[in-house]
Amino acid sequence: MKNTSITVLIVSALILSACQPPPVDNMKVEILALDTEQQKQSYALGASMGQIVERKITHQKEVGFEYDQNLLVKGFIAALQNQSQLDNDEIHSITRAVESLVREKQVELKALRADENRAKGIDFLTTNAKRPGVTTTGSGLQYEVLKNGKGSKPNASDTVKVHYLGTLLDGTEFDSSYSRNKPSSFPLNRVIKGWTEGVQLMNVGAKYKFYVPSALAYGVRSTGKIPSHSTLIFEVELLEIIKIDHAN
Repeated sequence: MKNTSITVLIVSALILSACQPPPVDNMKVEILALDTEQQKQSYALGASMGQIVERKITHQKEVGFEYDQNLLVKGFIAALQNQSQLDNDEIHSITRAVESLVREKQVELKALRADENRAKGIDFLTTNAKRPGVTTTGSGLQYEVLKNGKGSKPNASDTVKVHYLGTLLDGTEFDSSYSRNKPSSFPLNRVIKGWTEGVQLMNVGAKYKFYVPSALAYGVRSTGKIPSHSTLIFEVELLEIIKIDHAN
């Protein structure tokens, strides 16, 4: 009899459990009808706010801050209905504290990555200097000749036309005139030190590969895809020394 009662209870519990609605997934994306302008405008407003929040979350995750997505959504919905469990002072105080901590972490992370980039650059250049065909100048610039040229060499005050490819040590391309299918022209005394020195070594028609220490590139500065203290690699083809008519 007891076994029968227990069996009935278990079966009843399973039936009740099966009848319960499935848990709501607040993060589930639904395909909605967006037929009218009002529907599209409403959805776009929500999407734009979502993009702002997503960028902030991604930005803060980079320095180790994680959020409970369920609570984040609940807080958003409660605020929309003016039913937040936190008052405005608490919200502002907490968010300001988080933003302050994020800034501190970003500074620490930037310094750490800069140190790592500097160390990787030194290790790379030390090893690279031993390769056949690589020459190291007194400044620390390294280069190898991919193709010799027969034209004249430019001075620092000259304007040159070049094709070039710039990459980081991991192969990431950060700039390329080849990709744009258009050579670049610039005065040699208005570029990074590694270029000013290196291109003066070249004859017109030559193609060199330069390994530029961070001190001869952008140093502590980050720019575009180039992180702080990055050692850079350039393939440079000197096409022409452009004669500037200063009389005009």
